[in-house]
Amino acid sequence: MLILSFKEGHDGAVAAIEDGQLLFSLEAEKDSYPRYDRLTAELLLRAADRLPRQPDVVAVGGWVKGWHSVEPPSRTGYFGTGPGSVTDELGRFFGHETRIFSSTHERSHIMTAYGLGPVPTGEPAYCLVWEGNIGSFYRIDERGEVTHLKHVLTDPGNKYAYLFAVADPKFPDLPGHFRFQDAGKQMALTGFAEQGAVLPEEKELIEFLLAQDGIVLGLPKADVAWSPYHNVGIQSQEYKNIAAKLSDAIFDRFYDYAAQYLTEGLPLLISGGCGLNCEWNRRWAECGLFPQVFVPPCPNDSGSALGTAIDAQLHHTGSAQVSWDVYAGEEFVEDATFDPAVYDVRPLDHAAVARFLEQGNVIAWVQGRYEMGPRALGNRSLLAAPFSREMHERLNTIKQREGYRPIAPICLESDAHKWFSGAIPDPHMLYFSDVRTDALQAVTHVDGTARTQTVTPEQNPQAARLLTAFREITGYSVLCNTSLNYSGRGFINRTRDLIDYGEKHGLDGYVVNGTFATRRHS
Repeated sequence: MLILSFKEGHDGAVAAIEDGQLLFSLEAEKDSYPRYDRLTAELLLRAADRLPRQPDVVAVGGWVKGWHSVEPPSRTGYFGTGPGSVTDELGRFFGHETRIFSSTHERSHIMTAYGLGPVPTGEPAYCLVWEGNIGSFYRIDERGEVTHLKHVLTDPGNKYAYLFAVADPKFPDLPGHFRFQDAGKQMALTGFAEQGAVLPEEKELIEFLLAQDGIVLGLPKADVAWSPYHNVGIQSQEYKNIAAKLSDAIFDRFYDYAAQYLTEGLPLLISGGCGLNCEWNRRWAECGLFPQVFVPPCPNDSGSALGTAIDAQLHHTGSAQVSWDVYAGEEFVEDATFDPAVYDVRPLDHAAVARFLEQGNVIAWVQGRYEMGPRALGNRSLLAAPFSREMHERLNTIKQREGYRPIAPICLESDAHKWFSGAIPDPHMLYFSDVRTDALQAVTHVDGTARTQTVTPEQNPQAARLLTAFREITGYSVLCNTSLNYSGRGFINRTRDLIDYGEKHGLDGYVVNGTFATRRHS
């Protein structure tokens, strides 16, 4: 059975599964399109070109006719797991009879974690979906049927990010205005918080925000002008402190319910955009309530097309299990060549690249198919030596990011325990770990943590070979690893864009599959 699936709205994507095997998961933002982009004709054409034949099932994830989850539904809509949350009917696709399947956006998150996760068919699990609008626990039974257990908090992701808007003088007083990137910035800034009890003015604002219903549309920023944190500035210590305490308060709401009611000893599957919060993921992994915690590499809406495809497979076959690889995107498009008058171009030699990095250079590293989800996992990356704060500053300058944003490390899984402790292994860069050495200044956040990606030769042979070569020179199988993209765009995926990016931002070299190019010096 071949299933082709679409996710509408922001973070648009197209995915295909055939007989339980993920063929591809393509995202609208990748190939230098705007972050969080909607489905485009270009993406649909590229997806159609990859299909081996006419699909047996076309799956369309439920969404809304607009921008906000409360607007009129499209297909099965945004919310729901019970009756009406799944539809399947005979239809036509390019003139051929095809099953047309749809299930809600809420179910797409559940099924992403369930289908990609480690829970064997026939065994139950708990699931947590927390994202911009949904904050709920579920139980998935032996047949894959979903029971909604508890709606814990409305809009957990939106409430988390709203504090950034309250504190940021640049955020406009426009009901419905929202910036997807604020949550990630706030996660970085919580690392700067000072320890201490919750102050009365902090408690007042936190409880007020958590009590809101429909915070994006229903709470203009001016309505919190009474708070001392209104326009206090995101670089202020006062904001950093309350940001960490709001983070604690949101997590505690969900933890308290789980500790009291999720007592069967089942694994926990986590999905939704809040599944990208590495501190929360680490707390779930270390809380002791669950024998296993799993977060997919695409827990946010970038994985929803895949989740709907998995739901369609479950509906038609009784199984949600999918064989998958995180490198499920498109191959790099080599649409230009490196000018030999400007660049020295030679075959890839991992030892030579490792020496180049050890000397303080920054390279673009491109291999195979791009990663699904928002994290660069060693196929569309900027790589550099991890030892100095100056390298941290240079990479953030290249990325055109704020200086407080951390740079993540990539490390050989077999060596990771030497330099990191905590959630190891972490192949999809979803947990915080503690850095155990002072040597890795470029990848150590102010609070002593790092968002470490671990790799093995089986998961990513080329990255593992480079890390091994770097260890032979420096003693450390660790590199800086940050995503290869223009600011506000998805991963770069063609040579022409790559060379333009490198010229604009001063990259020292490029590795594109089997080619290593460095700028000539006159």
